[in-house]
Formats: sequence, C-alpha cells, structure tokens
Amino acid sequence: MRDNILLAKIEENVCTLTLNRPKKKNSLSPELVETLLGTFEKLAADDTVRTVVIRGVGDKAFCSGYDIRSLPTRITDDVREKLKTLDRVETLFKTIVNFPFPVIAMINGVAFGAGCELSVCCDIRVGAEPIRMGMPPAKLGLAYPWTGLQRFIRVLGLKNTREIFYTARTYEGKRLKELGLVDYLIPAKDLETFTYQMAAEIAANAPLAVKGTKRILNLLLNSSQPPEHCQKEAESITEAAFLSEDLKEGRLAFLEKRKPKFTGS
Repeated sequence: MRDNILLAKIEENVCTLTLNRPKKKNSLSPELVETLLGTFEKLAADDTVRTVVIRGVGDKAFCSGYDIRSLPTRITDDVREKLKTLDRVETLFKTIVNFPFPVIAMINGVAFGAGCELSVCCDIRVGAEPIRMGMPPAKLGLAYPWTGLQRFIRVLGLKNTREIFYTARTYEGKRLKELGLVDYLIPAKDLETFTYQMAAEIAANAPLAVKGTKRILNLLLNSSQPPEHCQKEAESITEAAFLSEDLKEGRLAFLEKRKPKFTGS
C-alpha cells in the first residue's frame, strides 16, 4: 500500500483493513481514499473474502474525518476541483455500501464527520465503550451532501439524523446505541474478540446466500430515489455552502481551536 497508509490482512475469509495515519487520527486524505477504493475493487473480485473489517490503527481513533486541511481557506477558482475530490469520498462510501459481502466497522476510537459516515456505510458497527462519535459539518459551515444525509436517514432514521446534524453534538456511551450510531457497545478489552467472532460467523455461512441477501437489501433500500430536480437543488445548496465565507471561518476556527463567528454569507 502507498506509504502504508492502509494495512490489509486476510485470514480465514476475513479481510481486515486498517487505516494507518496515526498522527492524523486516521483521517481520510485524498491518497487514503484512492487506496481504499482500489483495495475494495480488488476485494470485490475475490470471492474468498467473505467479510471485511474496517478499523483504525491504535486505540485512539477509528477515523477522525476528512482531513480538514484539504478544504480551502480562500474562495478561488479551484474550489470546484476540491468538490471533485470530495466526490471521490462519496464514490468510496458507495463502494463500501455496495461491496458484495458484509462490511463491519470496528470502531476502536473517535469517529467524526466522514469517519462517522464511513462507519454508517458498513453493514454492522461495533464500538468500544470509550468511543466518541459525531457529525460537525454545521459547526464548520458545511451543508452536508444529500447522498450522505440520505444514507444516515436509511440507517438511523429521520428523527435521529435531524438531531445529529442540527446540533453537531459529540456523542458517547449509551446514547450511541440509542441513536443507532453503533449496533453493539463493547468493553474495549473485548472489542477485537467480539468483532472477529461475528466476522467469522458471517464468513462461515453460505457465500451465495449472504452475498445475495446483501444485494437484495440494497435493491430494496434504493427502490426510491429523489427526483432529478430535487437532487440538483440539493447539490446546489451544498455547493453554495462550500463557496461561502462561513466555510472559510469554520475551517480557520477549527484549526485555531476557537469558536467560529458565522455571518450567514
């Protein structure tokens, strides 16, 4: 893997993908996104891999989000190129959702923003009890893409999605299960054992049945898409926020560790 930013290990029909950017709290960089995409494409062609486990290296972070330093501080002509970069993140999320076999998120540390959505893309989410999760786009001045919001609604429901995105809170403890951000909350010392027992159980089942069931579930979930004109309006809202002064302020406030002063422009 390029610069070892992603570690891959296959044992007994189970592949573990470890995000390996410990100094950046395993945040998604453009390079890591591309490496993940290439890896999932290869694994999709290998029917001997029947379950994938995603985790972060160490015990501090699953994935802290998309590298905030990749976002612009100035409104320039290359902003749309930045949007294209974020399109690759959406491609990655779709690839995980549509991966032929089940994917388990072993959430062994913080999961914020794109890291939180990365876990939501997985079929099953197992978290260690000390973890914290949240979606901070509203604090940064971002209107989240409709595809991402739709994904959260499908997994967590409309009520929980509203709270998570409107408040931009950080969640921990039993509230994570109440909101559906995790399916299981396990003591940290038992996280790996629990996760890999489940992965092995899935991988031991009839592969055509498991693969077919996941495909049918995805077909059912995708049976109703918003009309094209609604998609275009939602995309224009996200782009307007991306071009805003508020995004510039939100990013700088994050980097300077201060409260942002939004103006709505």
